[in-house]
Amino acid sequence: MRPQLGAPIFLLMLLAMMVLPLPPLLLDVFFSTNIAVSLVVLLLAVYALSPLQLSVFPTFLLVATLLSLALNVASTRVVLLHGHSGGDAAGQVIQSFGEVVIGGNYAVGLVVFLILVIINFVVITKGAGRISEVSARFTLDAMPGKQMAIDADLNAGLIEKDEARKRRDDVAAEADFYGAMDGASKFVRGDAVAGILILLINIIGGLVIGMVQHDLDFSLAMKRYALLTIGDGLVAQIPSLLLSTAAAIMVTRVSQGEQTMSEQVVEQMFGTHQALTVAAGILFIMGIIPGMPHVAFLGLSTVCGGVAFLLYRRNQEAQVEQVAVDSADPKRRPQDEVASDAPVIHEAESKELGWDDVQPVDLIGLEVGYRIIPLVDKHQGGQLLQRIKGVRKKLSTELGFLMPTVHIRDNLDLMPNTYRITLMGVPLAEAEIHPERDLAINPGQVLGTVNGIEGKDPAFGLEAVWIEPVQKDQAQAMGYTVVDASTVIATHINQVMQEHAYELLGHEELQKLLDNLKKVAPSLVENLVPSPLPHSLLLRVLQNLLQENVPIRDIRTIAEALAEVAHKSQDPDILTAAARQSLSRLIVQSVVGTEEEIPVVTLHPELEQLLLQSVQQAKQMGGSESDAVIEPGLAERLQKLVIEAGQKLEVDGRAAILLVAQSIRTMLSRFIRYGMPSLTVLAYNEIPANKKITIVTTIEQ
Repeated sequence: MRPQLGAPIFLLMLLAMMVLPLPPLLLDVFFSTNIAVSLVVLLLAVYALSPLQLSVFPTFLLVATLLSLALNVASTRVVLLHGHSGGDAAGQVIQSFGEVVIGGNYAVGLVVFLILVIINFVVITKGAGRISEVSARFTLDAMPGKQMAIDADLNAGLIEKDEARKRRDDVAAEADFYGAMDGASKFVRGDAVAGILILLINIIGGLVIGMVQHDLDFSLAMKRYALLTIGDGLVAQIPSLLLSTAAAIMVTRVSQGEQTMSEQVVEQMFGTHQALTVAAGILFIMGIIPGMPHVAFLGLSTVCGGVAFLLYRRNQEAQVEQVAVDSADPKRRPQDEVASDAPVIHEAESKELGWDDVQPVDLIGLEVGYRIIPLVDKHQGGQLLQRIKGVRKKLSTELGFLMPTVHIRDNLDLMPNTYRITLMGVPLAEAEIHPERDLAINPGQVLGTVNGIEGKDPAFGLEAVWIEPVQKDQAQAMGYTVVDASTVIATHINQVMQEHAYELLGHEELQKLLDNLKKVAPSLVENLVPSPLPHSLLLRVLQNLLQENVPIRDIRTIAEALAEVAHKSQDPDILTAAARQSLSRLIVQSVVGTEEEIPVVTLHPELEQLLLQSVQQAKQMGGSESDAVIEPGLAERLQKLVIEAGQKLEVDGRAAILLVAQSIRTMLSRFIRYGMPSLTVLAYNEIPANKKITIVTTIEQ
């Protein structure tokens, strides 16, 4: 049977159960199956690691409710038609629940049925429905914050694109699940109400049919029809109660790693001995009070005390093992995946110094205060090393060359919660964090405030608050982007390394690039370096590209463009312009994406001509385009107007682009870069043929 036919056949079966009479044997099979399936679903809810593992659960609640109602209709027909004969007229399952479970006493059965309905309707279903409603609302409110947190991890290189896509799908699926559970809980609640009404209708209808059509007296009719009706109601309420419990478990669970509900209960309820010790003492005191059941209380006190002692012994043994591990490695110090601290010299003072004693300067270094050391130490669960490795991998992939190792050292001169990023041994950035807290970053639109320590995001300077980890969900629901302390440092390092990538590219990295290119295009490399293009000049061109945020991963295209121009000119600016033109599609796509229209800011022809004259004068004096001089007053006005125009574009959600002539592009790029790093300066010949230009603003003199 094809899977596509399963749903229509099931619906037709439900319709047939409501319309056509069913034999008692078939009713027994369906009732038993309904109870068995409900038990399986309850166990699946208990053993599920997260609600998303049972994402079909809301749909199953609807199907189970329809099945239960269809069985109610079918059993009602059988009870009213054959109930006057008593016994197993409606099947053995209903008879067993009517006679065995409640002892053949319909008054007791009615009380038991009402108690089950109250438990299901008032306690479980109502509570689960309320939790589903609140969870759906908070999950939807927290979606933007969670999405931004995923984007932050992706930009910091902590996760790959596939992992980010999976997390986004999980966030969307979680919101859909709780929204569906909010609606599905209404089905279970309606089923409980329907059970009460069906019970009353069946009893009244049975009395009328038994006394009028079959000439039974009131007591006999009440006994036969009431027992069968109550048995039918109990058979229907048991699966409903199981499904309600399963729904409540699903919406009240807080997923924690790869743990089932049983594992969470054991770990969290019996993880420490203090609670059981106090409970044992209280039970012992109650047990010795005269008149109290001594055996029960003293027995429970003994059990709690014994379990508490076993937990205490287990915790002590774990601490001893940890101390032994720490003692075996007392000089453990923070370091990254390949770099280590400078060796400690234990030789005699009379040993002659050598060049080995002169340590090279680290290209990128991270110095941490002593309270940040646990973030670096893998033995203490620190994640910073892995995060930094992810940052290096991401940047290496994006920029096209291997980012250098980040050397991490502890620095007792720093404040305990402070870290410092160094470039070529020179401090470049410094910030204070709180390792035991999370940073809730305000992206600009939040629904409220959270309690914590006021601060700023070290990487981008956004307003932020250091909060307790238990406040994470609340902050995300308000629109904050919440990251842990390791991610804060890793993101800061990512921002510094990306901004100074051109300084991290040296001759060794260039040689590796050429070696890799030589494997696929040997003749291109041989005809390019060292003649007509020396290594130092090629390095200068690549650094110019990186300084303007242009990746060099397409080194073959860059080399081919330079091979055509290198015979004509050795000017780094001209060579850089040729390389940029060959990468025009990549440059424009990184700025505007796949949009066909490019909104740009341009210069008035008179202003552009004036700047062009400055460049020509610099070249006539033996300089280059970057040596051009602009009159100070004009330079100030130009920078102000361009920045204002670029900021207006960014406020409108568009990229800030200044489009100028090729001859003055380099000069303006270096001139405006420090005033507005996000503004991109493009030349006319760098616009691909498939893009359309829309002039938003023209800057006049």
